[in-house]
Amino acid sequence: MSQTPTAPPTAMTPNERRIALVIAAVQFINILDFMMVMPLGPDFARALDIPAAHIGYIGGSYTAAAAVAGLIGSMLLDRFDRRRALAVAMAGLIVSTALGGLAWDFPSLLAARVLAGLFGGPAVAVAIATVTDQVAPRRRGQAMGAVMSAFSLSAIAGVPIGLELALYGGWRLPFFAVAFAGLVVAVAAIAILPPQRGHLTAGPQRGALVRMTALLSRRKVWLAYATVALVQVQQFMIVPNIAAYVQGNLGFPRDHLSLVYMTGGALSFFAARWAGRLVDRHGSGAITFAATVGLSLVIFTAFIGYRPWMPVLGLFPFFMMFVGIRMVANGAAYSRVPDPQERAGFMALVSAVQHLSSAFGAFLSAEILTNGPDGRLEHASTMAAISLIIGLAVPLLTFWLERATRAPAPTLAPAAADAVLDTALDGGGQSR
Repeated sequence: MSQTPTAPPTAMTPNERRIALVIAAVQFINILDFMMVMPLGPDFARALDIPAAHIGYIGGSYTAAAAVAGLIGSMLLDRFDRRRALAVAMAGLIVSTALGGLAWDFPSLLAARVLAGLFGGPAVAVAIATVTDQVAPRRRGQAMGAVMSAFSLSAIAGVPIGLELALYGGWRLPFFAVAFAGLVVAVAAIAILPPQRGHLTAGPQRGALVRMTALLSRRKVWLAYATVALVQVQQFMIVPNIAAYVQGNLGFPRDHLSLVYMTGGALSFFAARWAGRLVDRHGSGAITFAATVGLSLVIFTAFIGYRPWMPVLGLFPFFMMFVGIRMVANGAAYSRVPDPQERAGFMALVSAVQHLSSAFGAFLSAEILTNGPDGRLEHASTMAAISLIIGLAVPLLTFWLERATRAPAPTLAPAAADAVLDTALDGGGQSR
């Protein structure tokens, strides 16, 4: 499982940096649209008379719908200009998010979140495929670090602002605010991104079924999907229930809840950028192992070994930080799997697996947890123990995936090989 030494990573080119920043803004809206619902759960649960233990169903409905959309998109997205596909997906996400703010009961909110998932899943797939198309492999850790920092920024700024808006304007206001922000980002992204058609000429355009059959015939593809699945199941058994747990079980005040997400987001932002460089230098397997150890310690302490003297702000922000680091390492590992002409299809299936696994994790936790008479979430330690067991396999699968995608020794010197690849990418970007 040793990592073959690689040449030191170089900085991203200006074009790569610009693409990464644009896609990070798109990801910020995608992630905020999803993340916002979970800390707001206790608020709309009270307003719409939804049991707190069932908040996981709201988050799970989004991810289940996104999984279905990913399965469909895996057969279609590589046949279109990526910029055009991104515009359609973002438009649908914006409208459906606004509809969430108009919900009047549990079924109507559930329906709005399903619709949001149907557009959010393809938006994620096209966004990551665009970055992977445009950034050289040796710098994808840095690019993924920049894109995944959207997770951190949504926690630093988006979620806390949403929580504050809900305090002053009701739980509906954050939905409308995210829809408006999404409109601004979508317009800017479409204006800045050039047409993305290079993948249409990278190889023969075979039928959807033939392409997917060829893709799924490879062992490294299944390793990538298995790794993604376990990562998502583990963390999404926990994520939808953090707000309800820290308030109901640990007595953390609702007025200060935004501090948890703001602190965690700040840690994640800096850690994600740092992790991207470490992945480029040491490989995804080593960074995944370290992040999984840290994440496991936090989950055990917060849900199983918690003591009243332990500060909430000393635990859950670190949960978010380790989740962010592992997302960067995981994304860099599976970005090496597909060929250019199948990249959006592969990423759509990654999105489907991510969301289906997230939904499974959220639904599983909702089945385990029950509401106590004093408002506590019962059986939280059981939920945490199952999450820990699932997470043990993540580093091992990542090492296997990294070995399966390791490129053969180049005939060119590393610097020369990078120069050739950079020229190809720059030329491809201009031709698009």
